[in-house]
Amino acid sequence: QVQLVESGGGLVQAGGSLRLSCAASGRTFSSYAMGWFRQAPGKEREFVAAISWSGGSTYYADSVKGRFTISRDNAKNTVYLQMNSLKPEDTEVYYCAANPYGSRWYTSPTDTDYDYWGQGTQVTVSS
Repeated sequence: QVQLVESGGGLVQAGGSLRLSCAASGRTFSSYAMGWFRQAPGKEREFVAAISWSGGSTYYADSVKGRFTISRDNAKNTVYLQMNSLKPEDTEVYYCAANPYGSRWYTSPTDTDYDYWGQGTQVTVSS
């Protein structure tokens, strides 16, 4: 069982930056692939970025590639999402999720592959 708590969301102007954190409980965090997803009211949940349990493999949605960076610190049981050059269309609730399957290089953009989810953190980008 893994519990996930996101933090770091807030209000920022277009072009600005935020860093989201996702703190995980449990001793098996280092064996979980992790992902970030986002969702706006009335819209389907959207994949943002994923990282393998080793940290050696990452995968990004085209909409954030080159602007967002996912990373993890297994010693701190934490995964991060550095968001730069933010745009108003990035305004959504951001969720982290844990995927207990796969090899050290495994990542997944599919939300149904993830077993554990945080409560979400709101990111609002003003124009």
